[in-house]
Amino acid sequence: MEQTMVPRPGIVTTVLRFYVDGFRRMTLGRTLWKVIIIKLIIMFGVLKLFFFHDFLGTRFTTDEQRADYVLEQITMPARGHITPQGGERL
Repeated sequence: MEQTMVPRPGIVTTVLRFYVDGFRRMTLGRTLWKVIIIKLIIMFGVLKLFFFHDFLGTRFTTDEQRADYVLEQITMPARGHITPQGGERL
């Protein structure tokens, strides 16, 4: 009698099946995921309209001007930053 070996699925396949099966059988979790998605939409969609204006779009006309401003702001030393002199430690 000949025995054939059935290949076992890899770890990635096993983990993927675990999560797919878990999401498929979820009842309370689906409601929680809907609440999370609604909160994210409110946070990133609605609040952006009221609190985060388009600073670069209103102050600069070209992408090059915007890029120069951002580069200047990123590379500028921090205000109030004390640099140690002569081997001093902070």
